[in-house]
Amino acid sequence: MQKKYILILLIISVAFGLGFLMGNKEQVLAEEYWFSPETSSISNEDFELFWKALTVLDKKHPNASEVTSKERVWAAIQGLSESYNDPYTTFFNPKEVDSFEESINGEFSGVGMEVGLEEGYITVIAPLKDSPAEKAGLLPGDVITKINDENALEMTIDQAIEKIRGPKGEIVSLSIAREGEGEILEFEIVRDTIELTALETSVPEEAKDVFVISLYTFSEDIGFEFSKAMQDFVKSGKRKLVLDMRSNPGGYLTSAVDVASFFVPQGKTIVTESFSEESEKTDIIYRSKGSTLKLPKNLKMVVLVDGGSASASEIVAGALQEYKIATLVGTDTFGKGSVQEYLKLDNDTALKITVAHWLTPLGNSIEEEGLIPDHVVEYDGQTEKDNQLEAAIEILNKK
Repeated sequence: MQKKYILILLIISVAFGLGFLMGNKEQVLAEEYWFSPETSSISNEDFELFWKALTVLDKKHPNASEVTSKERVWAAIQGLSESYNDPYTTFFNPKEVDSFEESINGEFSGVGMEVGLEEGYITVIAPLKDSPAEKAGLLPGDVITKINDENALEMTIDQAIEKIRGPKGEIVSLSIAREGEGEILEFEIVRDTIELTALETSVPEEAKDVFVISLYTFSEDIGFEFSKAMQDFVKSGKRKLVLDMRSNPGGYLTSAVDVASFFVPQGKTIVTESFSEESEKTDIIYRSKGSTLKLPKNLKMVVLVDGGSASASEIVAGALQEYKIATLVGTDTFGKGSVQEYLKLDNDTALKITVAHWLTPLGNSIEEEGLIPDHVVEYDGQTEKDNQLEAAIEILNKK
């Protein structure tokens, strides 16, 4: 399925926003942006149409008395944010603020998957490791057509997320359109509190000289866990490493820099935060911190990626690919290369606004197109063996 309009918004069940790449956790009030009508880009004459429409609706619509002034204002701001034709830029009313901040700062119940918008359809980007969604059999690329018998094809991402989330132990029903299937698939998934598995290490039975680190998320403290995994790799005496970031939807920017710094020489660019010409900010370059861990000489490395690899995963994979530290194997990554800032308008409402884009060390944009593997290998789910991992091992043995 060709990607046109893509949105990674929010994991439907974790303690922070994945895909919404976090640089820090602070909530910034928008007081520095307060302005008078004279400083607005919209003239008073243009606003006359808005006031006219509001007056007509108030006088003629039978439900006018049931809509509060604040609800009218919130709806107007939502429409304003949508006019920028950027699905990442979103207005949050009080209920949505509570939901979003809960997802950033605490645990809540859900099914454990990331959803996005592909060609206008709400689509599963990646079910999380050991989540109810993964155990139920949902796959990347699945299109959600109904949620609890409600038509999801006419829902926004926020509306879909709100309906999929819910109390632990309750069931949510999803109707799924899957490529290659002739009929709609039905799933009933029991919501649960999601505990993320950050990473796992393994040694394949068929390749005892290969060490595999499966990285499932870029949580805030992943640098410490990844350091332990890398120490285990060095102690193993092996020289062949597979970093598996398939279906890893991302996480914190700082964690991406920490992981990449194990491999990219100190001081080298890992990613650039590129702002538009209209922005008051200048581009920010994030460089490798380097590592005191002594890697094996003649390290051979493959990074596994797929359509569920997004944001922080793409930053790490892009740097390792362009510095020729690792070979990328799998399928094209998702293409989440925009940076959002979370801005509180007041104590109850907020805006999440696209403010910049991520560029690889060679200046290539990650947004929409994603990364193209050096060796494209489609996943074959019809066999018990992991054919993409087998391809990675074969490439390591040939290097």
